[in-house]
Amino acid sequence: MVKAGQCNGMIDGFTFRPGLPQDAAMIRAFVRETFAKWVPVMGREPLPMTADYDLALQNHRFDLAFLGDDLAGVLETVAEADHLWVETVAVRSDLQGKGLGQILMERAADQARDKALPELRLLTNAALTTNLQFYAANGFALDKTEPFRGGFVVWFSKKV
Repeated sequence: MVKAGQCNGMIDGFTFRPGLPQDAAMIRAFVRETFAKWVPVMGREPLPMTADYDLALQNHRFDLAFLGDDLAGVLETVAEADHLWVETVAVRSDLQGKGLGQILMERAADQARDKALPELRLLTNAALTTNLQFYAANGFALDKTEPFRGGFVVWFSKKV
């Protein structure tokens, strides 16, 4: 069982803390489990399932959400010169649709504002229709769609 450890706040029953280097295996397992449902839809593993989380934890910001002692969500972001890049958002399957994704995206928007960055940007696979609906419902604009590995990726942005 994953322990929350020191957390930096509680929102709607979720506690949050930064991701630490020693969390790499936990994050990797969580992301692989969370994204596994998309493998049959895409015909391959989504990129977050193949990421090097040991390296990412050295270069990216991670916010971990816990429900009780269990990992419930992961937000991975990268501050760029003119935007905050949302690399990965993952919410435990049984918690999807209960507001945690929105909370994580608001945390990303707060990070962007704290860094005086005017927008969030991200991409997702076009086959992941619930993701497309989630981003559109949360104020993201569809910027472009382009071919990628036999499918399509959809680029989104949102002014903060």
